[in-house]
Amino acid sequence: MRSDPVYPLDSEWIVSNRPKRNKIDSLMPYGWSVEKELSFDGRVKDTGIIFLSNQECSFKCLMCDLWKNTTTSPTPLGAISKQIKLTLPHMKGVKQIKLYNSGSFFDEKSVPFEEYDKIASLVSGIETVIVEGHPLLINEKSLYFNDQLYGELEVAIGLETVHPEILRKLNKKMNVEDFSNAVHFLNDHQIRSRAFILLRPPFMSEKEGVYWAKKSIEFAFENGVECCTVIPVRPGNGAMDLLMENGDFNKPSLDSLEEVLDFGISLKAGRVFADTWDLHLFSTCNACFEKRKHRLEKINLSQETVQKISCGC
Repeated sequence: MRSDPVYPLDSEWIVSNRPKRNKIDSLMPYGWSVEKELSFDGRVKDTGIIFLSNQECSFKCLMCDLWKNTTTSPTPLGAISKQIKLTLPHMKGVKQIKLYNSGSFFDEKSVPFEEYDKIASLVSGIETVIVEGHPLLINEKSLYFNDQLYGELEVAIGLETVHPEILRKLNKKMNVEDFSNAVHFLNDHQIRSRAFILLRPPFMSEKEGVYWAKKSIEFAFENGVECCTVIPVRPGNGAMDLLMENGDFNKPSLDSLEEVLDFGISLKAGRVFADTWDLHLFSTCNACFEKRKHRLEKINLSQETVQKISCGC
């Protein structure tokens, strides 16, 4: 790990290095898709994802680029439920739905509490509703939303890394105890959780990135999560690009993602997924990329290891 950086790494510095955000309509989701995902019960299910448009997350994490599709003004009351209502007709038959709002669903600046009942009503025919939640915002209001749902709630929590110093530098304003407490709180109320694990956050070498991603997966399962998603860290939000220019960050390799996924699967402790969003950014070989991507997708759906792709690269 590199020595202490010269950057302040606080919210002001992170925001000051941002490029312009995208222009979005607060009454329309900025995106949606339907994908297949292996559910907790072992079935592969059509899963809808709605990328909600709302006010930016209250936390300014160093590695985050999701703020690009948020607004700087409060989310209008009724906007979130309208976005969901507009999108659901395109998702007929989905068994799971991810309501992702570029931050924490339980941040009332982004998703007003007054909309919980309406949102729950709109997704009443869906088996599993998955939302994101910062550990410090998982509380009684989370339980209220769960109680309104017809199906089951699952909360995705960004653990990121169990390396205490690196986690502090990410400006996430939480520690591993906060994560553990949130997971235990959810488990106590029969609510499943999944963890987001970063592969090679800044100030780590490739070898360190792999090591700490594995340690983070182990910690997450030991503390009661049912699923882990491994996310390779990428540049593109301004701050990360500056860190890359100065040698304090580099993109992880596709080899490392494969190694960490295979390790997670081998634990047999719960589902482990590799995030394949923008996967091409981490590849250095066009000849084997598509086959390697297909391999990762196959493992995601089967949770069984698959022989690695052989390539001259």
